[in-house]
Amino acid sequence: MNYLNLKMNQPQQFRYSTSVILYPLVFVLSLWMVFWLQVRFFPKIKYMGIRPQTWEGLMGIFTSPLIHADIEHLYHNSIPLFVLCVALFYFYRDISWKVLGYGILLSGLITWCIGRPSNHIGASGLVYVLVSFMFFKGIFAKHYRLVALSLMIIFLYGSLIWYVFPVKEGMSWEGHLGGLVTGLLFAVLFRKKVAKPERYVWQEPNFNEADDVFLRHFDAEGNFIENLEPEIEDKAFSEEQHIEVRYTFKENKD
Repeated sequence: MNYLNLKMNQPQQFRYSTSVILYPLVFVLSLWMVFWLQVRFFPKIKYMGIRPQTWEGLMGIFTSPLIHADIEHLYHNSIPLFVLCVALFYFYRDISWKVLGYGILLSGLITWCIGRPSNHIGASGLVYVLVSFMFFKGIFAKHYRLVALSLMIIFLYGSLIWYVFPVKEGMSWEGHLGGLVTGLLFAVLFRKKVAKPERYVWQEPNFNEADDVFLRHFDAEGNFIENLEPEIEDKAFSEEQHIEVRYTFKENKD
């Protein structure tokens, strides 16, 4: 077994597939489709957001991420939502749907509990869930790729932290705060489901250098040995080849 080329039998942790792009794209396009229906046919659905501390407002936990006030509101949520969802499905494929589904529910519930009496709409709460989750998750994982992702998240969206405070009139800072808390909570709850650094065969404690074909080409002083004694398997294979060649030669001769 060549220890330079072979790793432990692990599934590839970061693997690209069409779903990495397809699912986020479908999700963002669905937001635009709902907005088109809202503007063209059903303007009243704009008021189906989260209305805190009211029983009828609980339905908004499920519907509010799909509803936006205007096209500028939708545009500002669409780009980060697409980018963050792509990163989520690539780096955290196994728990991506849990983060999205439970993130919508929990951040919406927090908004319903702490929000002002108003109509809270938009997918910005989910954006905060993803930003918070991927930042804290990368820090907890201590995997170099995930830490790099965390730093990139901070570089791109670090300024969003100011909007968890009531700094702008008419903005649902409660939804942002709910998303931030939800992402941090998920990073803790899913702490064990992190990518582990890939381990090679020679890194295992029970690795035996004598069993490695490559290492047998070096002596105790590190000198390269060009010719080794043929392996038993190689001899057996060679004998089978000779038998096959003799048999073929005999047939041709006959």
